[in-house]
Amino acid sequence: MSASVTAATAPRRPGTARRFLTNPQAVLSLLVLLVITGLVVFAPLATQHSSTASELSDAFGPPGGGHLLGFDSAGRDVWARLLYGGRNTLGGAVLAVAVALVVGVPAGLAAGYHGGWFDSLASWWVNLVMALPAMVVLLASRAVLGPSVWVLMVVLGVLVAPSFFRLVRGAVAGMRGEPYVDAARVFGLRDSRIIARHVLVVVRAPVIIQVALVAGMAIGLQAGLEFLGIGSGSLPTWGAMLNEAFTNVHRAPLLMLWPGLALGATSAALVLLASALRDVLEDRGTGPVAGRRARRSAAESTAAREDVGERAGLLSVRDLTVAYTLADGTSREVVSGVDLDVHRGEVLGLVGQSGSGKTQTAFSVLGLLPPGGRVSRGSVLLNGTEAVGASERHMRGLRGDTVAYVPQEPMSNLDPAFTVGDHLTEPLRTKLGLSRAQARERALELLRQVEIPDPARVMASHPHQISGGMAQRVLIAGAVSCDPDLLIADEPTTALDVTVQAEVLALLRRLQAQRGMGVLLVTHNLGVVADLCDRVAVMREGVIVEVGATADLLTDPRDPYTRELLDAVLDDAPARAPWRPREVGAL
Repeated sequence: MSASVTAATAPRRPGTARRFLTNPQAVLSLLVLLVITGLVVFAPLATQHSSTASELSDAFGPPGGGHLLGFDSAGRDVWARLLYGGRNTLGGAVLAVAVALVVGVPAGLAAGYHGGWFDSLASWWVNLVMALPAMVVLLASRAVLGPSVWVLMVVLGVLVAPSFFRLVRGAVAGMRGEPYVDAARVFGLRDSRIIARHVLVVVRAPVIIQVALVAGMAIGLQAGLEFLGIGSGSLPTWGAMLNEAFTNVHRAPLLMLWPGLALGATSAALVLLASALRDVLEDRGTGPVAGRRARRSAAESTAAREDVGERAGLLSVRDLTVAYTLADGTSREVVSGVDLDVHRGEVLGLVGQSGSGKTQTAFSVLGLLPPGGRVSRGSVLLNGTEAVGASERHMRGLRGDTVAYVPQEPMSNLDPAFTVGDHLTEPLRTKLGLSRAQARERALELLRQVEIPDPARVMASHPHQISGGMAQRVLIAGAVSCDPDLLIADEPTTALDVTVQAEVLALLRRLQAQRGMGVLLVTHNLGVVADLCDRVAVMREGVIVEVGATADLLTDPRDPYTRELLDAVLDDAPARAPWRPREVGAL
């Protein structure tokens, strides 16, 4: 059965809410937390007694008469103190977690995604805070700021914020170079939108686990301070109840049970719920390419140039030189002095062996060179607008509707956390301002245009649920969604089998003709060039060595390197003799 048929007939994955409700661990832990939180929040409805009113004659009294758990050493109702004490204990933990999240997560996102001076400064500050002994800082804060549990929890939140910072920064820094992030930038999405839609999805599972751990630590640390008598003695808390019960453990040992049980049940439920949530959120099924995120490496090569005449109105590249800064501080040119022109309605093939600088040239036009790379000199005009030296905001305005990009590895350029529909509708809503319903209709029409059967089902599928050919068609649909003037296709058929390659090439040719787009086709396949291109530019070691009409270049090449490429095509070569194993004696 073909991959496309399998994807079309595969059962739909259950939604997040349904997966959560069918997870016994998630439901049970959530139920425990809801019961505890509900009793604490609605304490006045759960007891009619005061948590502070005492009657010495009732000291250590047994349960009865509406007093569910009896009385403590001061004649106070234990059940009431447990409920009202939970307000302060849980409220303090929520405050500490909130402060840690507000301080740590945004700083980690910014440092991991943008890097630079902010990353260095924030990392230095985080290392400083983590070097401080937390208990000593809390004791000093109590001495200076007073014994208020709320103040201590704010200080604790600041002290544990570095754990969120380092967690988020590490995850974001590890994925900011992913192809699907570059693809989102090519669509013209802002950094804030990319972070919100793609980056946060990567860090949400570890952040959930960290929230549970920090909340449990905050509850335990607050209870420990209160148990030692360092907290606020005027407020009922579970830690203060433990302190009072421990003092009288020989007379009424049962008093230790209730606050200890509340602390243990709450902390355990938090950890179990966080673990279940992580499993539910990350459960997107398994497939041959689920979770696969290949990095596109930068081509390492050397370079030179070629002369061209009048500059084209759509894309005109002059004297383009791309350099990378090496570890020893020196620079290495990988593209040098490249001149290219792409006219409206024309398909220009950029041909050369791997490492010749083709992709580096394409990324320079898009303004998406990998970290360390830069355009050291030259000019790139897109529709008459200079792209070299332009701000990221300016380039974001050009990507998507002026210039679009089709990558060579379809699965690596689709975020596995989102459906096909999410990938297509997001740039439509961001760049064209369409409503959710309009974007969905437009996306369905695009899928029909790229000849995908059952577009509605494909829209609801995740990348691992569709075939490689379908994924490439989805990327082509996304690239043409905002009606670009120029389409850059980087080896668009490399990862596909021969039959699907032919279908994708026919699709590109048809879309180009219908829309009148200019196309810069990056490839090493001369068969693709002959089938699709009007003109060809041959690239070797970062230099354009020959440019000409496709028919002329393929039949009468001028440069020896072009002849080498043509000689490497074995269509007209004689068939090899059949292979026969040697006899044992000949070995």
